[in-house]
Formats: sequence, C-alpha cells, structure tokens
Amino acid sequence: MGMDSAETSGGEILVRNAGPDDAAAIAALHLTVWRETYREMAPPAAFDRLDLAWRLRQWTGWLARPAPFGALVAETPAGLVGLISFGAPDNPVYAGRAEIEHLYVKSGCRGRRLGHALLDRALDRMRGAGFGGAGLAVVRENTAARAFYARTGGQEVAAFTDPGPLWRSDNLLVVWDWSATAA
Repeated sequence: MGMDSAETSGGEILVRNAGPDDAAAIAALHLTVWRETYREMAPPAAFDRLDLAWRLRQWTGWLARPAPFGALVAETPAGLVGLISFGAPDNPVYAGRAEIEHLYVKSGCRGRRLGHALLDRALDRMRGAGFGGAGLAVVRENTAARAFYARTGGQEVAAFTDPGPLWRSDNLLVVWDWSATAA
C-alpha cells in the first residue's frame, strides 16, 4: 500500500512513497520551501552554501537508504507540493525514537491539512517499524511550525543546539510518543 489519495479543499493530492526517481523534484521543492521558511532565521552564509546541487546530493543519498529510512511525497498533476522523510535517529537527543528529518509543504498548499496527512502516514510507518515514538528538531524561532506540531499532538520536551550542516541553530525537540497518544 504505497499510495493514498487525500482530498483537500483545492482538489486531490496523491501521497505516495518517494523513490530515487523523485530526487530532483524533491531537491527543488526542499530548496524553495527551506529558503522561504528560513530567510529571516538562517545566516546569509547558509543561503550562500545551499544550492540545488547540494540538495540533490542530499536527496539522492537519502532515497538510497534502506528501511527503516523512508520518504513520502505529496503531488498534484502540476508536481510535488509536500514531503516528509524519516528513519532511525543519528542523535542521542531522540532517545530511541524515530527521527522525522524533513517535513515541508509548499506555501500555496498550506492550510489544506496536507502536513497532517504526511505526518500521520509517516508516524504510522514509524510505529509499524517498531519505534516507541518519533521526534523532530524544529528551530526555536520557527513559530509557525511549532504551532503546527502542537496542533498535531507534538510535545516540546528538550532544547539543544544542532551543529549543522548549514548553521548552528537553537532547536527544540518535538515528540510524539505512542503511549502518550494512544487512547
């Protein structure tokens, strides 16, 4: 079951597993949304270093990783409008939870529950992979994302500094623990 259709207020959007052939489209979407999101938060040097070739290398590598790593994309006939990636954590701050590495939705598609659809499907996949919960790092100044995660049941449980790769950011760990959300 790799595909789902999600009816949104703007029409049908397909949510499906991402594969290696999606790397270029994901890299372009990620670059655009990242630049929009972090234009007031990230230092200019981060923007200077981040380009499409850098993101393409990142996504080509990510999409080649074996389970439990994965990515989902949301697309319309016009192209990709959202993405989420997840897998085993590489930072001990996650305390054994799965890590949501990226969650981005194109600005024109926000407010249509697309972020919820991507997050719900990814959380289900991580639960099915045997993780006891999931977490993600959010830049402290990203108040819009923090409000979204709170609406989805995410709890801010820790603060830490992320060393990069683009800049040292002040982050909060947001978690969804299955025992806390089950009822």
